[in-house]
Amino acid sequence: MALTIELEPIGVVRTPFGEPSGMPRNTAQAADTRGTIEVDPACAAGLRDLEGFSHVILLFHFHRSEGCELEVVPPGESRAHGVFATRSPRRPNGIGLSVVRLDRVERI
Repeated sequence: MALTIELEPIGVVRTPFGEPSGMPRNTAQAADTRGTIEVDPACAAGLRDLEGFSHVILLFHFHRSEGCELEVVPPGESRAHGVFATRSPRRPNGIGLSVVRLDRVERI
């Protein structure tokens, strides 16, 4: 595939997890974890009315993930699965998706 897609970041997600090795393997292990999303001021108008929602869908780049494995053995399992059937960050494109609870929207 020769298609190239360029994305411009519109914000930064900040969590207590400083290194990939310290990140939980699944969402159940991080259910009470709180983080923040700092949106680029140029995109602030796009936040209008967001506080009316309970959750936000985040599309992000695994910027600290290295390499790619097309088949992985998930934690607690004994057989390999295709990477697209798992939550592994070691993907060909490094794109991730999470649905997170929205506590509040703060404007600066």
